[in-house]
Amino acid sequence: MTELVTSHDIDDAAEFIRAHTAYRPAIGLILGSGLGPLADTVAQPDVIPTADIPHWPVSTVQGHSGRLVIGLLEGQPVLVLQGRSHFYEGYGLDRVTLPIRVMIALGIKTLIVTNAAGGLNPTQQPGDLMLIRDHINFPGMAGNNPLRGPNDERFGPRFPDMTRPYDSALRALAQQVAAASGHVLPEGIYAYVAGPSFETPAELRFLQMIGADAVGMSTAPEVVVARHAGVRVLGISTIANLATTDPTAEVTTTHQEVLEMGARAVPRLIEVIRGVIGRLDEVS
Repeated sequence: MTELVTSHDIDDAAEFIRAHTAYRPAIGLILGSGLGPLADTVAQPDVIPTADIPHWPVSTVQGHSGRLVIGLLEGQPVLVLQGRSHFYEGYGLDRVTLPIRVMIALGIKTLIVTNAAGGLNPTQQPGDLMLIRDHINFPGMAGNNPLRGPNDERFGPRFPDMTRPYDSALRALAQQVAAASGHVLPEGIYAYVAGPSFETPAELRFLQMIGADAVGMSTAPEVVVARHAGVRVLGISTIANLATTDPTAEVTTTHQEVLEMGARAVPRLIEVIRGVIGRLDEVS
């Protein structure tokens, strides 16, 4: 049995970050596979390699740089996690989500999560953006919930409500920002699976049948932990590849494809996120 994250671990990591920046951001961002360039738009940044932060899970996956970038976006102080860790890398979910706990300890009140996902909706195309309306947390439903273990009442209740995991006002604002730029930002359901193997055609057909519009290997545990503490969440998926539900098709899904297609969506993703951050006072 792996050792669970403790309040001491969280406090150690938060204190280390405070000692390396004068910023005190209330907005946090998590960047998924291939989406790291968004961090390069942060002005006057303090950059902290996550490998230096005590107790922090180190990402081993290509496309996840492993840096905290703390600075200004649209004049607002933000904390950007450039590269996340995953359950499939061998960490327990409490360790995977330790960065969220640390963000909360640092004062984050609004969290924007992004990911590269496989498209399950036939209306989608690689490079599209999808606003996450809800998610299906398969590992969590099967017992791998990041809140498993002793509950820390500093963060939230033993049994947190998950009726509205993704904030409706933030979603509406993101829709307005996209529309003002002439873009459509469809909403959908994100299915979280453990990975690291990509899904079989039968599994993809099952996910479509139960209403999922996209599938990926991250995000849901982070959102559960954020919502446990009452943090408002906006989630955006970039559709990196389309589901292959025909087992006879000569199609192979690769991580390189995910990175390349994710990169195509970065300019519009940056536009939406900057627009939302610039107008956050409209929904506070």
